[in-house]
Amino acid sequence: MGVDETTVLTLRQQHQPIHFTYCMDDDLANNTPVIEHKAFNLYLIDGREHCLCLTNDFDAATGIVVAEIIAD
Repeated sequence: MGVDETTVLTLRQQHQPIHFTYCMDDDLANNTPVIEHKAFNLYLIDGREHCLCLTNDFDAATGIVVAEIIAD
């Protein structure tokens, strides 16, 4: 089961007003996902301040990053 931009578009449509973003997992090096899967990791975004940042606080989260993992 892989993820791509279409997956994220579907999530955006089905779970408004949550913001979903798609990227490659290696773009988020040195960060800890809140959920790990063999094909993707999920990270939380805190967008309450002027700059977006990753968080592990579910109450502070304003969005989700779906990060695709490419198998070696």
